[in-house]
Amino acid sequence: MSTDSSRTLLRPTIARIWRGRTVTARADEYAKYLEEEGIKPLAAKALGVHSFREDRTGETEFVTISYWETIEAMSSFAGSDPCRIHHLPRDEEFLIELPRSVQVMQIVDAIGRTG
Repeated sequence: MSTDSSRTLLRPTIARIWRGRTVTARADEYAKYLEEEGIKPLAAKALGVHSFREDRTGETEFVTISYWETIEAMSSFAGSDPCRIHHLPRDEEFLIELPRSVQVMQIVDAIGRTG
């Protein structure tokens, strides 16, 4: 089992990208829910996590990118299908539509300070 200090030494090679949209009126409420129920548990398993938010007219998009050393390591979170979506219990209540999948991409290069 890896510790937090050993996880920081590993270099991510895989990014798992999730996107979801909510109405702007509920965006702050969803952001808090997403942080507690989605981001914190994800961060406990991934090498790192970035969260993004874009407020638009009438809707807000959230994007979460988690970083993994390998596809196999990601399986500890995602299971045998790395593109399988993990809906949170209240996603149906908050999201305009439930995402059908996540995007999994190989990290080719990283330059500069991204953390």
